[in-house]
Amino acid sequence: MQRMPATHEFTATEVAVQYASGALSPVEFTEACLARIEACEPKLNAMYRTDRDGALATARASEARWRAKRPLSPLDGVPVTIKENIYTKGDPAPVGTKANDDAAPQPADAPPAARLREAGCVVLGKTTMPDFGMLSSGLSSIHGITRNPWNTARNTSGSSSGAGAAAAAGYAPLHLGTDIGGSVRLPATHCGIFALKPSLGRVPVYPPYIGRVTGPMTRDVAASAALMNLLSRPDARDFMSLPWQDTDYTKLDGLDVRKLRIGLLLDMGAGLAPHPEIVAAAKAAARALESAGAVVEEMKSFLTPELLDGMSRFFEARSYNDFAQLPPAKQAKILPFITEWCTWRAKGFSGRDVMAAYNAYVTLRDVTNQGTSRYDFVLSPTSPILPYEAELPAPGNDPRNALPHIAFTVPYNMSEQPAASLNWTFSSEGLPIGVQVIGRRFDDLGVLRLSAWLEKARPKQKDYPTP
Repeated sequence: MQRMPATHEFTATEVAVQYASGALSPVEFTEACLARIEACEPKLNAMYRTDRDGALATARASEARWRAKRPLSPLDGVPVTIKENIYTKGDPAPVGTKANDDAAPQPADAPPAARLREAGCVVLGKTTMPDFGMLSSGLSSIHGITRNPWNTARNTSGSSSGAGAAAAAGYAPLHLGTDIGGSVRLPATHCGIFALKPSLGRVPVYPPYIGRVTGPMTRDVAASAALMNLLSRPDARDFMSLPWQDTDYTKLDGLDVRKLRIGLLLDMGAGLAPHPEIVAAAKAAARALESAGAVVEEMKSFLTPELLDGMSRFFEARSYNDFAQLPPAKQAKILPFITEWCTWRAKGFSGRDVMAAYNAYVTLRDVTNQGTSRYDFVLSPTSPILPYEAELPAPGNDPRNALPHIAFTVPYNMSEQPAASLNWTFSSEGLPIGVQVIGRRFDDLGVLRLSAWLEKARPKQKDYPTP
């Protein structure tokens, strides 16, 4: 007799099918998710706020709609967590730092949160992030340490640290993160899940900013695709958003890999050298495509150490501007590592230095688009490193060289191309290893389709952990 999955093992698609048949109710599934959170949080610390009463009220309303056969969307009643810095009405957004421990409740939902509520999704609460969303860690001065469910001594990476841990631990089928340099993809590879960084503007956000996107983080590709059908709907507040397209992102079949030209990018030539097991995973994914008829060509990097340092200076200048506006009492509450990182050279930047950092962004956008244009897709590692110690604010623990691990991810934020991380295999220590799929600008559906193909082709996966 086939084992019925535990409630936290249901995918979003399976949950919707269960709701439609009446075999499962939104209320009982929401209660099961809340129980999972309560059981795991003492070990993981992935949640900033859990809204039990609000979630159950939404679930009851959804249950009534399903009984009347009038769901608001295919994801009506499906639970979701939302990253702390994505504004939700009535919740403060301290952006990961104790400097904002007096942050006022937000007056309105940001566009991604609004789309989910309109679709009837059950918002369980908000997930954690590091100070100002910087340096790709699960360590925060206000939230504490968020730990990796695969090994609680290891880091989730970040900045969507709580979302990555929550997805891996089965808090809900759906999670939202944000990404400006790798912040949904890095937790995805370290936590063994799937995450999509959409094309800039594909998912309306507020406030918009260079390179910043909101993206789905889920255990499977299909769930992220279903979320994209909701998240991509228009919102006039985002002045950088793309014109809305009536695309069904759940149409994942039909990709003929025999017609694809794939670039295999194994070494960025800047930042940290990739771990041998990570390189082996990317090569194995490339062989799977090649054996199915795709043309795979190992490609040279378009990134240089100077450009990566330029992007580091860009982020330092941006964060120092935020830091400098705070009174000394608030500055003192920021994680000291973050303070040193954003001040050690940025406090002395001239206007010329800031413009040079901005020009590095412009140049990186140019060379990334040009360097990938001859391929339908590019395949690479997501991160050059395996999950590091949970207590560290950045790999290497050096505030004066804090971003060498984002070389594989940050170019596509600046080039506005869609990119996803899919778990491929596991290290000799049993830790997840993801591969990154990069598409041409605006081809979000293509990235989802190729990710879905790889999901079927990858080696047998380990069961998700029970922390």
